[in-house]
Amino acid sequence: MIAALLLSFGVIFVAELGDKSQLMAMTYALRYKWWIVLGAITVATTAVHAVSVFFGHFLGLSIPSDMLSICGGLAMLIFGLWTLRGDDLDDDEKTKADRVGASVFLAVMSSFFLAELGDKTMLATITLATDNDWVGVWIGSTIGMVAADALAIVVGMLLGKHLPERVISLGAAVLFFVFAGWLLFEGLTAASTPVVIGTVTAVVVLIGVGSVYIRHVHRRRRANEAARAPEHQVADQQGPDQHMVDHTPDQPSSTDGSR
Repeated sequence: MIAALLLSFGVIFVAELGDKSQLMAMTYALRYKWWIVLGAITVATTAVHAVSVFFGHFLGLSIPSDMLSICGGLAMLIFGLWTLRGDDLDDDEKTKADRVGASVFLAVMSSFFLAELGDKTMLATITLATDNDWVGVWIGSTIGMVAADALAIVVGMLLGKHLPERVISLGAAVLFFVFAGWLLFEGLTAASTPVVIGTVTAVVVLIGVGSVYIRHVHRRRRANEAARAPEHQVADQQGPDQHMVDHTPDQPSSTDGSR
Protein backbone atom coordinates (compact mmCIF):
# COMPACT_ATOMS: atom_id res chain seq x y z
CA MET A 1 0.00 0.00 0.00
CA ILE A 2 2.80 2.44 0.89
CA ALA A 3 4.54 1.80 -2.44
CA ALA A 4 1.31 2.42 -4.36
CA LEU A 5 0.68 5.56 -2.33
CA LEU A 6 4.13 7.00 -3.05
CA LEU A 7 4.02 6.05 -6.74
CA SER A 8 0.58 7.54 -7.33
CA PHE A 9 1.49 10.66 -5.35
CA GLY A 10 4.55 11.28 -7.54
CA VAL A 11 2.82 10.58 -10.86
CA ILE A 12 -0.27 12.70 -10.12
CA PHE A 13 1.76 15.56 -8.61
CA VAL A 14 3.87 15.74 -11.78
CA ALA A 15 0.77 15.43 -13.98
CA GLU A 16 -0.85 18.38 -12.23
CA LEU A 17 2.07 20.78 -12.80
CA GLY A 18 0.95 23.25 -15.43
CA ASP A 19 -2.42 21.50 -15.81
CA LYS A 20 -5.73 23.31 -16.35
CA SER A 21 -6.97 22.58 -12.82
CA GLN A 22 -3.80 24.15 -11.40
CA LEU A 23 -4.51 27.29 -13.42
CA MET A 24 -8.08 27.22 -12.14
CA ALA A 25 -6.84 26.92 -8.55
CA MET A 26 -4.57 29.91 -9.08
CA THR A 27 -7.43 31.92 -10.61
CA TYR A 28 -9.80 31.17 -7.73
CA ALA A 29 -7.10 31.92 -5.14
CA LEU A 30 -6.77 35.45 -6.52
CA ARG A 31 -10.43 36.13 -5.66
CA TYR A 32 -11.47 33.99 -2.68
CA LYS A 33 -10.18 32.78 0.67
CA TRP A 34 -7.53 30.13 0.22
CA TRP A 35 -8.95 27.61 2.72
CA ILE A 36 -12.33 27.60 0.97
CA VAL A 37 -10.70 26.97 -2.40
CA LEU A 38 -8.40 24.27 -1.03
CA GLY A 39 -11.27 22.55 0.83
CA ALA A 40 -13.44 22.50 -2.28
CA ILE A 41 -10.58 21.11 -4.36
CA THR A 42 -9.95 18.38 -1.77
CA VAL A 43 -13.59 17.23 -1.78
CA ALA A 44 -13.82 17.25 -5.59
CA THR A 45 -10.49 15.42 -5.97
CA THR A 46 -11.44 12.75 -3.44
CA ALA A 47 -14.67 12.05 -5.29
CA VAL A 48 -13.14 11.99 -8.79
CA HIS A 49 -10.26 9.72 -7.78
CA ALA A 50 -12.61 7.38 -5.93
CA VAL A 51 -14.47 6.88 -9.21
CA SER A 52 -11.17 6.51 -11.09
CA VAL A 53 -9.80 3.90 -8.68
CA PHE A 54 -13.06 1.95 -8.75
CA PHE A 55 -13.05 1.60 -12.53
CA GLY A 56 -9.31 1.04 -12.74
CA HIS A 57 -9.22 -1.61 -10.03
CA PHE A 58 -12.10 -3.73 -11.31
CA LEU A 59 -11.14 -3.26 -14.94
CA GLY A 60 -7.58 -4.32 -14.19
CA LEU A 61 -8.64 -7.61 -12.63
CA SER A 62 -9.36 -9.09 -16.07
CA ILE A 63 -6.36 -7.71 -18.00
CA PRO A 64 -2.97 -9.56 -18.19
CA SER A 65 -0.08 -7.80 -16.47
CA ASP A 66 1.99 -7.39 -19.66
CA MET A 67 -0.94 -5.75 -21.44
CA LEU A 68 -1.43 -3.52 -18.41
CA SER A 69 2.17 -2.35 -18.70
CA ILE A 70 1.80 -1.70 -22.42
CA CYS A 71 -1.47 0.19 -21.95
CA GLY A 72 0.07 2.13 -19.08
CA GLY A 73 3.12 3.00 -21.20
CA LEU A 74 0.95 4.22 -24.08
CA ALA A 75 -1.14 6.23 -21.60
CA MET A 76 2.00 7.82 -20.13
CA LEU A 77 3.14 8.68 -23.66
CA ILE A 78 -0.18 10.41 -24.27
CA PHE A 79 0.16 12.28 -20.96
CA GLY A 80 3.62 13.47 -21.98
CA LEU A 81 2.38 14.73 -25.35
CA TRP A 82 -0.63 16.31 -23.64
CA THR A 83 1.69 18.10 -21.22
CA LEU A 84 3.79 19.46 -24.11
CA ARG A 85 0.58 20.74 -25.67
CA GLY A 86 -0.03 22.86 -22.58
CA ASP A 87 -3.25 24.00 -20.95
CA ASP A 88 -4.90 27.38 -20.66
CA LEU A 89 -8.26 28.57 -19.44
CA ASP A 90 -10.85 29.37 -22.08
CA ASP A 91 -13.22 32.33 -21.82
CA ASP A 92 -15.96 30.15 -20.31
CA GLU A 93 -13.77 29.00 -17.43
CA LYS A 94 -12.42 32.50 -16.78
CA THR A 95 -15.98 33.84 -16.65
CA LYS A 96 -16.94 31.06 -14.23
CA ALA A 97 -14.06 32.05 -11.95
CA ASP A 98 -15.05 35.72 -12.16
CA ARG A 99 -18.79 35.33 -11.52
CA VAL A 100 -19.05 32.82 -8.69
CA GLY A 101 -22.01 33.72 -6.51
CA ALA A 102 -22.67 33.32 -2.80
CA SER A 103 -21.83 29.64 -2.49
CA VAL A 104 -18.13 29.79 -3.38
CA PHE A 105 -17.38 26.37 -1.95
CA LEU A 106 -20.00 24.55 -4.04
CA ALA A 107 -19.10 26.51 -7.17
CA VAL A 108 -15.37 25.73 -6.89
CA MET A 109 -16.04 22.09 -5.99
CA SER A 110 -18.40 21.52 -8.93
CA SER A 111 -16.12 23.25 -11.43
CA PHE A 112 -13.12 21.15 -10.35
CA PHE A 113 -15.14 17.93 -10.39
CA LEU A 114 -16.31 18.58 -13.95
CA ALA A 115 -12.88 19.76 -15.09
CA GLU A 116 -11.24 16.54 -13.88
CA LEU A 117 -13.68 14.17 -15.60
CA GLY A 118 -11.71 12.70 -18.49
CA ASP A 119 -8.61 14.75 -17.63
CA LYS A 120 -5.15 13.15 -17.84
CA THR A 121 -4.90 12.94 -14.03
CA MET A 122 -8.09 10.88 -13.92
CA LEU A 123 -6.77 8.62 -16.69
CA ALA A 124 -3.43 8.30 -14.88
CA THR A 125 -5.24 7.28 -11.67
CA ILE A 126 -7.24 4.64 -13.54
CA THR A 127 -4.01 3.32 -15.07
CA LEU A 128 -2.24 3.13 -11.70
CA ALA A 129 -5.20 1.44 -9.99
CA THR A 130 -5.23 -1.43 -12.47
CA ASP A 131 -1.99 -2.94 -11.16
CA ASN A 132 -1.48 -1.42 -7.69
CA ASP A 133 -3.19 -1.37 -4.30
CA TRP A 134 -6.36 0.65 -4.90
CA VAL A 135 -6.46 2.23 -1.42
CA GLY A 136 -2.89 3.43 -1.75
CA VAL A 137 -3.56 4.78 -5.24
CA TRP A 138 -6.70 6.58 -4.05
CA ILE A 139 -4.96 8.23 -1.09
CA GLY A 140 -1.72 8.99 -2.96
CA SER A 141 -3.39 10.41 -6.07
CA THR A 142 -5.70 12.59 -3.97
CA ILE A 143 -2.83 13.95 -1.87
CA GLY A 144 -0.69 14.48 -4.98
CA MET A 145 -3.31 16.53 -6.78
CA VAL A 146 -4.25 18.55 -3.69
CA ALA A 147 -0.56 19.28 -3.04
CA ALA A 148 -0.01 20.49 -6.62
CA ASP A 149 -3.11 22.68 -6.52
CA ALA A 150 -2.10 23.98 -3.09
CA LEU A 151 1.18 25.08 -4.66
CA ALA A 152 -0.79 26.96 -7.31
CA ILE A 153 -2.92 28.58 -4.60
CA VAL A 154 0.20 29.78 -2.76
CA VAL A 155 1.63 31.20 -5.97
CA GLY A 156 -1.69 32.86 -6.79
CA MET A 157 -1.84 34.45 -3.34
CA LEU A 158 1.77 35.63 -3.09
CA LEU A 159 2.75 36.43 -6.65
CA GLY A 160 -0.52 36.87 -8.52
CA LYS A 161 0.92 35.39 -11.69
CA HIS A 162 1.52 32.00 -13.31
CA LEU A 163 4.50 29.78 -12.79
CA PRO A 164 6.89 29.56 -15.77
CA GLU A 165 4.59 27.11 -17.56
CA ARG A 166 6.94 26.24 -20.41
CA VAL A 167 9.74 25.07 -18.14
CA ILE A 168 7.34 23.12 -15.91
CA SER A 169 5.61 21.52 -18.89
CA LEU A 170 8.91 20.38 -20.41
CA GLY A 171 10.08 18.84 -17.13
CA ALA A 172 6.78 17.06 -16.56
CA ALA A 173 6.73 15.79 -20.16
CA VAL A 174 10.23 14.34 -19.82
CA LEU A 175 9.18 12.44 -16.69
CA PHE A 176 6.10 11.07 -18.44
CA PHE A 177 8.20 9.90 -21.38
CA VAL A 178 10.57 8.15 -18.95
CA PHE A 179 7.60 6.41 -17.27
CA ALA A 180 6.26 5.46 -20.73
CA GLY A 181 9.56 3.91 -21.81
CA TRP A 182 9.86 1.99 -18.56
CA LEU A 183 6.35 0.53 -18.71
CA LEU A 184 6.58 -0.31 -22.41
CA PHE A 185 9.90 -2.10 -21.89
CA GLU A 186 8.40 -4.19 -19.07
CA GLY A 187 5.31 -5.04 -21.10
CA LEU A 188 7.12 -5.91 -24.33
CA THR A 189 9.82 -8.08 -22.72
CA ALA A 190 7.69 -11.24 -22.82
CA ALA A 191 5.12 -10.15 -25.41
CA SER A 192 4.43 -11.94 -28.68
CA THR A 193 5.56 -10.62 -32.05
CA PRO A 194 2.12 -9.28 -33.11
CA VAL A 195 1.82 -7.41 -29.80
CA VAL A 196 5.29 -5.89 -30.25
CA ILE A 197 4.50 -4.81 -33.83
CA GLY A 198 1.14 -3.37 -32.79
CA THR A 199 2.65 -1.50 -29.85
CA VAL A 200 5.52 -0.03 -31.89
CA THR A 201 3.03 1.04 -34.56
CA ALA A 202 0.84 2.68 -31.92
CA VAL A 203 3.84 4.53 -30.47
CA VAL A 204 4.89 5.84 -33.90
CA VAL A 205 1.32 6.94 -34.71
CA LEU A 206 0.86 8.65 -31.34
CA ILE A 207 4.15 10.54 -31.64
CA GLY A 208 3.43 11.56 -35.24
CA VAL A 209 -0.16 12.67 -34.69
CA GLY A 210 0.71 14.26 -31.35
CA SER A 211 3.58 16.26 -32.84
CA VAL A 212 1.38 17.60 -35.63
CA TYR A 213 -1.41 18.48 -33.20
CA ILE A 214 0.93 20.19 -30.73
CA ARG A 215 2.47 22.23 -33.56
CA HIS A 216 -1.02 23.25 -34.72
CA VAL A 217 -2.09 24.29 -31.21
CA HIS A 218 1.04 26.36 -30.61
CA ARG A 219 0.73 28.01 -34.04
CA ARG A 220 -2.91 28.91 -33.30
CA ARG A 221 -1.97 30.38 -29.93
CA ARG A 222 0.75 32.52 -31.49
CA ALA A 223 -1.74 33.72 -34.11
CA ASN A 224 -4.27 34.64 -31.41
CA GLU A 225 -1.63 36.53 -29.46
CA ALA A 226 -0.56 38.37 -32.60
CA ALA A 227 -4.19 39.25 -33.34
CA ARG A 228 -4.71 40.62 -29.85
CA ALA A 229 -1.54 42.74 -29.95
CA PRO A 230 -2.86 45.38 -32.44
CA GLU A 231 -5.98 45.84 -30.32
CA HIS A 232 -3.87 46.77 -27.32
CA GLN A 233 -1.79 49.13 -29.46
CA VAL A 234 -4.94 50.85 -30.75
CA ALA A 235 -6.22 51.22 -27.20
CA ASP A 236 -2.92 52.77 -26.12
CA GLN A 237 -2.96 55.22 -29.04
CA GLN A 238 -6.52 56.35 -28.38
CA GLY A 239 -5.54 57.91 -25.09
CA PRO A 240 -3.20 60.64 -26.44
CA ASP A 241 -5.45 61.28 -29.47
CA GLN A 242 -8.48 61.76 -27.29
CA HIS A 243 -6.47 64.08 -25.07
CA MET A 244 -5.61 66.27 -28.09
CA VAL A 245 -9.22 66.38 -29.27
CA ASP A 246 -10.43 67.42 -25.87
CA HIS A 247 -8.03 70.37 -25.75
CA THR A 248 -8.50 71.55 -29.37
CA PRO A 249 -11.73 73.55 -28.73
CA ASP A 250 -10.04 75.48 -25.91
CA GLN A 251 -7.61 77.27 -28.28
CA PRO A 252 -10.16 79.28 -30.35
CA SER A 253 -12.14 80.26 -27.28
CA SER A 254 -8.97 81.47 -25.60
CA THR A 255 -8.08 83.58 -28.68
CA ASP A 256 -11.60 85.05 -28.91
CA GLY A 257 -11.44 86.01 -25.30
CA SER A 258 -8.17 87.89 -25.74
CA ARG A 259 -9.66 89.89 -28.59
